[in-house]
Amino acid sequence: MGSQAWLKVLLFGFCFWLSRSSSSSSLSILQAEAAGGAGFVGGNVFIDRKSVIGRTDDDFVCATLDWWPPEKCDYGTCSWDRASLLNLDLNSNILLNAVKAFSPLKIRLGGTLQDKVIYDTEDNRQPCKQFVKNSSEMFGFTQGCLPMYRWDELNAFFKKSGAKIVFGLNALTGRSIQNDGSVKGAWDYTNAESFISYTVKKNYSIHGWELGNELCGNGVGTRVAAAQYATDTISLRNIVQKIYTGVDSKPLTIAPGGFFDAKWFKEFLDKSGQSLDVATHHIYNLGPGVDQHLVEKILDPLYLDREVDTFSQLENTLKSSATSAVAWVGESGGAYNSGHNLVTNAFVFSFWYLDQLGMAAAHDTKTYCRQSLIGGNYGLLNTTTFVPNPDYYSALLWHRLMGRNALSTSFSGTKKIRSYAHCAKQSKGIVLLLINLDNSTTVHASVAFNGTLTSRHKHKSLKMKIIKLPQASVGGNEREEYHLTAKDGDLHSQTMLLNGNILSVNSIGDIPTLEPLRVKSTQPVSVGPFSIVFVHMPHVILPACS
Repeated sequence: MGSQAWLKVLLFGFCFWLSRSSSSSSLSILQAEAAGGAGFVGGNVFIDRKSVIGRTDDDFVCATLDWWPPEKCDYGTCSWDRASLLNLDLNSNILLNAVKAFSPLKIRLGGTLQDKVIYDTEDNRQPCKQFVKNSSEMFGFTQGCLPMYRWDELNAFFKKSGAKIVFGLNALTGRSIQNDGSVKGAWDYTNAESFISYTVKKNYSIHGWELGNELCGNGVGTRVAAAQYATDTISLRNIVQKIYTGVDSKPLTIAPGGFFDAKWFKEFLDKSGQSLDVATHHIYNLGPGVDQHLVEKILDPLYLDREVDTFSQLENTLKSSATSAVAWVGESGGAYNSGHNLVTNAFVFSFWYLDQLGMAAAHDTKTYCRQSLIGGNYGLLNTTTFVPNPDYYSALLWHRLMGRNALSTSFSGTKKIRSYAHCAKQSKGIVLLLINLDNSTTVHASVAFNGTLTSRHKHKSLKMKIIKLPQASVGGNEREEYHLTAKDGDLHSQTMLLNGNILSVNSIGDIPTLEPLRVKSTQPVSVGPFSIVFVHMPHVILPACS
């Protein structure tokens, strides 16, 4: 072994010892330099001091639970096991703790098969049968049914875990599908109305009722015209208002839960008027799960930037429409058809996922629902063991650190750094998120503030007045850093390290504590190759956060 290699080993060993014995401000930089290898580059993060470019819900992070049975297979792989709303083990201690850790986690119940589900309420005259695989049926399965005893079990779990629930209703009841793939007829809401009434009588808490799944625009499987969808959404609104009479806080009316189509959304929003609270759209911008180039796309800044256009168009469409509705991402798994094992459930996917959260928030998206909490190859939790995948910890850190106000942020120095900043959550200061997509370069980032700037998220004029980051202030001169890396540097690893320590649940299923490094404010932020860092700067008080 050469002298340089020995030096790196000794330096890494010293860093490990230091991480155990001290909260030294130089720790994160030493670790990055010991592991970084090839090179270093400087850079500057510029944050607009005054303007808020997006404002999220406090519970911005959301996850989904789906209907897919174990027989759901994609490209010869069956990745859903018992992760369906109908068969998920609700007694898992890890599952309970994973949801409780968010306090609360918003969960959207729905997916492709929701438009083939009937609810076994008193009005139902059909047998309550479960989904059966049948290739001749739309979506490859027969009609399914939600028994009320299972709905009771689910709600007991939701209450215990503190989850906030959005339920996706079947929007195809009463309609016929034409030869051209379009749908004829209005929504028959009889069964849905009975189900909502049952839910209210049982005093179950529902945050929102969503109508349909991927039936807008060109649709998936079939499609509903915008004007008809608006009429049906008004019907849902009226049902909710009637059934929840006397209830102060009524559930949100949500639709259409599909892929953004500017012309379709514009007509739908204008015609649904004030009956709609939330406009939901879905994102699978990486293509099919079978794609062998997913990692290349995730690590390509230009590819990631393509989705900015969707967020921007929807934001502008909402502003120009006769509606007060806000935008949510109602479902997003990145790669459709259940994702890709060891990609969409591995460390590398946190690059895509956290970039999506930052991008969405910068465009005034209020909630972002990840497909899925559990199930498929893109779950936040392992489908069989319930053990958290890397993205679970990324989601939890975002939820705990990033406040509602998104700040206009840009980075100069390398195109491989993705940068986002928010006012801190439930604490003073700001939180900066930096994502390094480079495999060999450590970035030393300085932070500065200016009045107005141009970023890839918003188009504003650039003012040259720069205010340097305060190096120290009364009450403290330290910041907190959370460095996320893959075990052994393997992007396909399903084990994530926080500040060099493996994140894992203990023997009784407790979620680990997420402890930061404390770093002197005089140090630049060091972002190692293929790593992610959240930086909480409690002493930085901006007008935008006051």
